[in-house]
Amino acid sequence: MTAILYPVAANAELAMASPMGRAAREREALAVAGGEAVVFATDPTGPAFATREAAVATYGGLLDEPWRRLAEQILPGQRPTHAEPVFEDGRRWPVPPATPPRTAWRLMVSYWRIGTAERPIETPQARRVRRAGQPLDPDTLRAIAREPLRPVEPQQPLDIGLFEVRPPDAPHIVMPDE
Repeated sequence: MTAILYPVAANAELAMASPMGRAAREREALAVAGGEAVVFATDPTGPAFATREAAVATYGGLLDEPWRRLAEQILPGQRPTHAEPVFEDGRRWPVPPATPPRTAWRLMVSYWRIGTAERPIETPQARRVRRAGQPLDPDTLRAIAREPLRPVEPQQPLDIGLFEVRPPDAPHIVMPDE
């Protein structure tokens, strides 16, 4: 399995149009960026579409690359309601709302983003802040809670299967495990 080469750029639009280069890992992205700080990011780009079919018709062949995909997002200004269990009349959950929140389909681009003055590298992830043990003020804690979950690093491709092992005396050999 080959590694995915993600574009290295300052923003998602540049990653689509004219990236500085491509890299699979952070150290490669640092080399492409000339030593500037990079972070793995997935950002929306382009217009929003009402249906998936409309987005596929517009982007077509662009979706063949694994670092570009379509995602459905709730439109801004709406608050999804959280369901509380009711435990009434043999039902655990209430009847869902008649009108779900309005959504739109956007093109999501995964790339190595270069830190720039207009958009510096974000603050550390919540798990890193928590491990540091520093007290957080309520506003910072709310801001971290509103951030989407981000991977620490891109998922690496598997080099062996689920039921295969490498023996300790010969790590260059892959054997089936029974």
